[in-house]
Parts: sequence; structure tokens; C-alpha cells
Amino acid sequence: MQVIAITSCATGVAHTYMAAEAIKKICKEKNYSCKVEMQGALGLENKLSPAEIENADLIVFANDIKVVKAERFDEYKDKIVKVKPHEVIQNPEIIFKNIVEG
Repeated sequence: MQVIAITSCATGVAHTYMAAEAIKKICKEKNYSCKVEMQGALGLENKLSPAEIENADLIVFANDIKVVKAERFDEYKDKIVKVKPHEVIQNPEIIFKNIVEG
């Protein structure tokens, strides 16, 4: 499974990066490929390419604020799971709650 994610928080510092690490860790445990774009105080870091977005099986929005350039994901709304950064930090499994693993 290919997982991509966008993380951001109101201040663009701690929770942005903590959520990114939580997502990467849970994906590694499950042997899923994962790339996380962080939208924080330093701007867009690790920006997702159009091909990565298109090929993703799961798109995670872990954000407290509006996702920058969200229109990139318009045609993939059925793949998007939305959570708050603190939720994914506390329980990373939450991103898979509606996914049937096989």
C-alpha cells in the first residue's frame, strides 16, 4: 500500500512534525510505502508530486489548518482520510480505521 500524507498545525511547528513521524512509523511497521508533506513554519517540505498523489492508495490529511494547494487532491477525494494532528500522534492506527487490509 502506498500512503501519502499532509501534516500541518496552527503554529506549524511541533504537531506538524510529530504527526509526520507518527504516520511514517505506523506505515513502516505495516511495511507500507509512505511519504509525508509537511506544511509548517518553513513552508512546504517534502512536497508530493502529481504522480505520488495519483498513485497513492491512501491520502491522509492530518491538519488543523487549511491544506495549501488542496486542489491537487480534488479528483482523489475518495482516498482521503481527515484527522487532527494530535489524534494521529496519540493513535496512528486511526488513519486505517476505514481501510480493509488484506
